[in-house]
Amino acid sequence: MIRKALTAAATALITGAASADDLKMAVTTSFHNSGLSDILLPEIRKGIGLEVQLVVVGTGQAIRLGEAGDVDAILVHARKAEEAFLEGGYGTHRREIMYNDFVIIGPGSDPADVSDTAETAAEALQGIAEAEAPFVSRGDDSGTHKKELSLWESAGISEESRDPSWYNEAGAGMGATLNTAAGLNAYVLADRASWLNFGNKQSLELLFSGDPVLFNQYAYIPVNPEMHGHVKHDLALKLEGWLTSPRAAELIDGYKLSGEQLFTFNAEQMQEVAE
Repeated sequence: MIRKALTAAATALITGAASADDLKMAVTTSFHNSGLSDILLPEIRKGIGLEVQLVVVGTGQAIRLGEAGDVDAILVHARKAEEAFLEGGYGTHRREIMYNDFVIIGPGSDPADVSDTAETAAEALQGIAEAEAPFVSRGDDSGTHKKELSLWESAGISEESRDPSWYNEAGAGMGATLNTAAGLNAYVLADRASWLNFGNKQSLELLFSGDPVLFNQYAYIPVNPEMHGHVKHDLALKLEGWLTSPRAAELIDGYKLSGEQLFTFNAEQMQEVAE
């Protein structure tokens, strides 16, 4: 059962019926859109008897749900925001689980000439801005949106320079944002896993990747029971143990689409965690 009403912006994906051993975790839309959750959740249930109820939102909203004590743990991908969450006392510790990378998607015609001329992500965005080529931003305070904004800043393209005539904010999750980009024949920043699992590519292609700045780390943080006494911290630690296990590594590394690996497991084996 849901203990509190979630904020209007949250989209709940309830997996299985609630039981004595159920845990609520806020996760990024990219984790869900990639299809990885469909692989992991049944194995978690089978392996440790835990029903994980997902609340699928952007990283910013996931963190706010953790701050409010509306979930027991979060799985997100925006390190600065994660560190601020910990510094505020809302989480007990941060455990890296897996990574992939961000990629720049765009129309096959590539009007900004990104694929041929850009050697860095900053150069790719500079080319898009100079060409005033359509670009779709998530615009939802997600981890992907936070990364995109940092990339524009690194490229020297201010918010004022991103004119609404070509810069569009979807205010939506990764799947919906990719659909918008496909409809507008526009550029978009996406995580590789969501792109590979996206079925409405139309004329869109992967045009740029490989810059180390596009590294995309996912981390797990249990909500602090000292802040919210009702959270199921024991179950959050139980889930963390599974997420850092050899079985999780096997499933995460083995999850592929069209022969391409979507995530790479990089969690250290769980030992002692912060109290």
